[in-house]
Amino acid sequence: MAKTLALPKEQLVKHALSQMQNTLADNTWNTRQKLALTCRILFEHGHDSGLAGQITARGPQPGTYYTQQLGLGFDEITAGNLLLVNEDLEVLEGHGMPNPANRFHSWVYRARADVNCIIHTHPTHVAALSMLEVPLQISHMDLCPLYDDCALLEGWPGVPVGNEEGELIAGALGDKRAILLSHHGQLSTGGTVEEACVIAQLIERAAKLQLLAMSAGTIKPIIPELGREAHDWIARPKRHAAAFNYYARQILRQHADCLN
Repeated sequence: MAKTLALPKEQLVKHALSQMQNTLADNTWNTRQKLALTCRILFEHGHDSGLAGQITARGPQPGTYYTQQLGLGFDEITAGNLLLVNEDLEVLEGHGMPNPANRFHSWVYRARADVNCIIHTHPTHVAALSMLEVPLQISHMDLCPLYDDCALLEGWPGVPVGNEEGELIAGALGDKRAILLSHHGQLSTGGTVEEACVIAQLIERAAKLQLLAMSAGTIKPIIPELGREAHDWIARPKRHAAAFNYYARQILRQHADCLN
């Protein structure tokens, strides 16, 4: 006989969270491997734009972070060819040079002690939406980890290789997890590589759904308290890790070399 059909939602949520915490397995990849996996995941899910975009994660010492070499596409990144750089973009480990646009990552890391990974890409639907200078509209349950958690930079400051752009982007991001950059692309952050990867995946899907919905009619908003509830329910470390692990299993069937 069923024992839970009369339980209130609050109690069912608490039970489910406990189950997730005790059941969903963590992965054992190191930071370099997670970054390489993230590059391949994003490549396969529409974030590839030639050599545009940077993916970084904090390094072993303050003021350092890992990033990819300029000249390599996301599908060519491995754990072994990543660079370790400092805030001046000087290479501390590895060979080659980082993308000069990595400079604004330093400003975000300085402003946000809670951020350990930054993903900046120019995926098709995000790029298209960015041309309209309109906010990302979260009006579907699956997208709620971004509910009231995605900022908008309305103006385009130009090529982001100067310190001015770093200050502007970090300031516009504020305390949000992500930001839509007008006439540019997106920036997603996370306390973990896994979280940043999942947020980046989500913002491109959100942009695609928004463009589809806008072409059909007027997007109807969801009730704010329900949006916040769904945000807090989905946007949890265990959920992000489980989603990342799923994406990684998919990718490793074709991109097993990225862990080398």
